[in-house]
Amino acid sequence: MMEEKIYKGTTTVGLVCKDGVVMATEKRATMGNFIASRQAKKIYQIADRMAMTTAGSVGDAQFLARIIKIEANLYEIRRERKPTVKAVATLTSNLLNSYRYFPYLVQLLIGGLDTKGASIYSIDPIGGAIEEKEVVATGSGSLTAYGVLEDRFTPDTTVDEAVELAVRAIYSAMRRDSASGDGIDVVKITDTEYYQFKPEEVEEILAKFRK
Repeated sequence: MMEEKIYKGTTTVGLVCKDGVVMATEKRATMGNFIASRQAKKIYQIADRMAMTTAGSVGDAQFLARIIKIEANLYEIRRERKPTVKAVATLTSNLLNSYRYFPYLVQLLIGGLDTKGASIYSIDPIGGAIEEKEVVATGSGSLTAYGVLEDRFTPDTTVDEAVELAVRAIYSAMRRDSASGDGIDVVKITDTEYYQFKPEEVEEILAKFRK
């Protein structure tokens, strides 16, 4: 019997600012020491002003992203109001907990804006959910990313400043962690927009501090 191929590896970060949320990931997926993909999608829009980042098994993450987006849509239809970030995080937590004996191999960040403001929740493979008040990082490069985030983030950091900080944190992780690399995806979420930065825009940010 052939061993199942599980693509994984990642660094993801999230920042809660006074005017919104920023979330970012790199694009490399690994299978052991093998770089399986240089274009792995690890950040998904799951509602109007909400995103999810994934660390771990790419296949599990893709499946969960589809399910969670459907559940968020059903919530809005049934209750005739948009779900809060906490509500979607709770739905996700309950889903993962129901499979705790055969867990999905993922660690998730769910963040965005709702009527209560900006928030991000970190969710582990068996459904434990923690609200992150300022910064959070997950995945194999998270220790390096935390070093950058905690050194530079302040309660007055704006979304636009946080975008540069998120890129810097992911870039630092990519330089130290072999399972992270091959480009950066960044999303900012504010009252007015959900915006995913184009590759050339990320390159412009990187050029400010890359040496």
